[in-house]
Amino acid sequence: MTSDTPTTDPRLTNLDGFRVEIDAERERADVILARPPMNVIAMPQRDEIRKVFEALDEDPRVRVIVLRAEGEHFSSGGYIKGFLDASPEHVSKLAWNMAAPARCSKPVIAANRGYTFGVGFEISLACDFRIVSETCRYALPEQKLGQIPGSGGSARLQKIVGITRTKDIVMRSKRIPGRQALDWGIATECVADADLEKATDALVEELRAFSPIAQRTAKKLLNDTEDASLSIAIELEGHCYSRLRQADDFREGVEAFHAKRAPRFTGS
Repeated sequence: MTSDTPTTDPRLTNLDGFRVEIDAERERADVILARPPMNVIAMPQRDEIRKVFEALDEDPRVRVIVLRAEGEHFSSGGYIKGFLDASPEHVSKLAWNMAAPARCSKPVIAANRGYTFGVGFEISLACDFRIVSETCRYALPEQKLGQIPGSGGSARLQKIVGITRTKDIVMRSKRIPGRQALDWGIATECVADADLEKATDALVEELRAFSPIAQRTAKKLLNDTEDASLSIAIELEGHCYSRLRQADDFREGVEAFHAKRAPRFTGS
């Protein structure tokens, strides 16, 4: 996959341990971990990943972002020695950097296979969709180092599976197979390893068919109301619904429905 338009944003070039590919025709960007065989994520890489997601969020060529990796493992986690060398100020920003997919207004898909440990699991949890192969093994193994997850892993996981299962995963450094991750609601879909790319491609195309402004609104609303009371969440949903009624895409959707044709959404 190559970009149809030369990449000029410096945030997308000279990257440490990963690369970005943009397919403008398919309105897709791939952020690809590329430090085989385990795709370890180094400290400087975390800052770069945040900047890449910020750049892609601003790129009009991109509608959907895929986070994936080269080889048979997504990532075995962070570069352990780097934790001892990093300053306290740098370490305090780890969770903010790895939350970049959640802050991005566009849909983000994580395609996970093999070891998806530590920060590899944490950044996947910050994505909107997690498609896993049957080879995927999720884990937060920091207890084996005398530590706890530091990039949002335990907090995000507890929101998804509850405190009991989160303690089981975190306090025992337990590995969760892909099929179990699907059963527990961690994964969106679990497929055979040979079908991971095909399943990811299919989801990209599915998401592209929707209105960009409706997708952005839904993502922000769901993220913002995750900690809200039911009454506040319903109130915010109503406000978002009301604003979308003024959008060109809503008019186009209604007209297309009555004309029995596919809508042509523009994102306005």
